[in-house]
Amino acid sequence: MSKKKTDLQVFQGIVQDLNELVFGVEEKPKRARTKGRYRADDKSTKDINEAWVGGKAPKRRKKNGKKK
Repeated sequence: MSKKKTDLQVFQGIVQDLNELVFGVEEKPKRARTKGRYRADDKSTKDINEAWVGGKAPKRRKKNGKKK
């Protein structure tokens, strides 16, 4: 038996797709994995980072420079 989507579920899917088209998709960066383990970056390819899904690493956060 296959479950049919209700009209509300279909409408919500359409609205979500439109939001993604108009405002863009902002996903959190994900580490690439192979069989559950993190994948390493290949240093021979300068423009692609294999350690991250999508090929780009997230920007590093700025450290707080306060001294006591």
